[in-house]
Amino acid sequence: MAPTSSAKSEDVRTTNIAAAEEVLSAIRTSLGPRGMDKMVITGKGDVLISNDGATIMKELEARHPAARLLIELSKAQDVEAGDGTTSVVVMCCSLLHECPNLLKMGLHPSVISRGYGKAAAKAEEILDSMSIDLDLDPSNVRKTLITAAKTSLSSKVVSQYSKWLAPIAVDAVSAICDPLNDDNVNLDDIRVVKLAGDTIDRTELIKGLCFPRKVSHVANGPTSISNAKIAFIQFCLSAPKTTMDSSVVVSDYQQMDRLIREERRYILTMCKKIKASGCNVVLIQKSILRDAVSEIALAFLAKMGIMVVRNIEREDASFVCRTVGCKPIASIEHFTADKLGHAFIAEEIELSGKRMVRVIRDDPALPQPEHSAKTITVLVRGVNKLILDEADRSLHDALCVIRSLVKKKKQLPGGGAAEIELAMRLDEYAQTLSGLESYVVKAYANAFELIPYTLAENAGLNPIATVTKLRSEHNKGVTMAGIHVKKGDILDMRAKKVIQPTLVTSSAVKLATETAQMILKISDIVAAR
Repeated sequence: MAPTSSAKSEDVRTTNIAAAEEVLSAIRTSLGPRGMDKMVITGKGDVLISNDGATIMKELEARHPAARLLIELSKAQDVEAGDGTTSVVVMCCSLLHECPNLLKMGLHPSVISRGYGKAAAKAEEILDSMSIDLDLDPSNVRKTLITAAKTSLSSKVVSQYSKWLAPIAVDAVSAICDPLNDDNVNLDDIRVVKLAGDTIDRTELIKGLCFPRKVSHVANGPTSISNAKIAFIQFCLSAPKTTMDSSVVVSDYQQMDRLIREERRYILTMCKKIKASGCNVVLIQKSILRDAVSEIALAFLAKMGIMVVRNIEREDASFVCRTVGCKPIASIEHFTADKLGHAFIAEEIELSGKRMVRVIRDDPALPQPEHSAKTITVLVRGVNKLILDEADRSLHDALCVIRSLVKKKKQLPGGGAAEIELAMRLDEYAQTLSGLESYVVKAYANAFELIPYTLAENAGLNPIATVTKLRSEHNKGVTMAGIHVKKGDILDMRAKKVIQPTLVTSSAVKLATETAQMILKISDIVAAR
């Protein structure tokens, strides 16, 4: 006998929820400051160590469609808020975990989905009501932002360096925008450059550019230029090539000498035009051509006192131009003075035995207007590639947390305080409803208890006793009470400066609910041709 459509739909929902629970078991142990790290081996065989939810989910090899939806959910949270990528997956899986009991009671998936949507709208109101307004006093705003950045960094592999990375993240954002008056931050204006060698506490801000490559040393060219006039070129500094793949056979020595003279004359003409424009630093975009820059051109430019930096990545072109104020030059005919950028100094420096190019945009001795920088560069240091990559990801999360506070100037207590308050107040809200929706909202409220439960479990505490004590504190009206995992007790999160942006939690609740509704309403999986 063929299975009925309702039985088939039930089987599909069961497998989807089972796939979500498998993802939950893989990522749940990474939640919180005491979360465990994951060693991920990529498809190329590279090893990656991290407890960042977005990073782990991105590298996860998932074949089930529902599991892929959770990966996309983590990516969406990373784009929207930049933090809470583990929490959003845990929330979504917890919401799905509550569904089988509701389905067994005879509730239709559409009813559950509608109830979840109603509960999510109420959760948004609750989060807004318990949020703390950002301290708008200019003298305190930096401290507040550093506290939020430290909370984000506390769960990372590099958490012991949070007192160095948090102020750097805040200063980087403050350089390109005004956190009090602006309503968004373009993180594309902050570039992170990684350099192996030394420890993370040697990370620094550079008000300009930084390239992890050497200056051209052909013919003893200059390695430091003050009052730099910078050109960013995208054409070849070499003899012209034919449009077709062809070879020229020269059998006469006179013709060979003439060919060499013509090549030198052609390149010299290009170099003279560069010099005539007033340019003294040339940045050359990386080309797919092997001989895009000839040794003769480098020798001529060196004799003219022009510093040359080769192989600038194509994706860095926009950032370079915004930083120094130059325009990309596509051909020698368009090489004019109005396309040049300016900088106080461009120089080659040596750090930990490795040479790199640093371009300082403004004179450090002169006072600069606050929040006036167009771009900023962060030079991240670390002992090896694994630490560098994790420091880069952690710094990105800290920058995103600050961006969230700039976008929505409200904060919530951490340590599971917001989630347990949501669970309790949604449970009270469910009792005011009548009909089937009350069961759905109650199940929705129960799902949020998994966050504080997991925080306690990952910290080595008794999760049941800890969550019970946390509920007791919130019943007394202490809404700021949360799990301080480092001290193993329930404490006032605001007093202990464990805070997070409201946008991170509200975004996680909204996205987790939408994904749970989507997975719940899937009745069949159809393989398309």
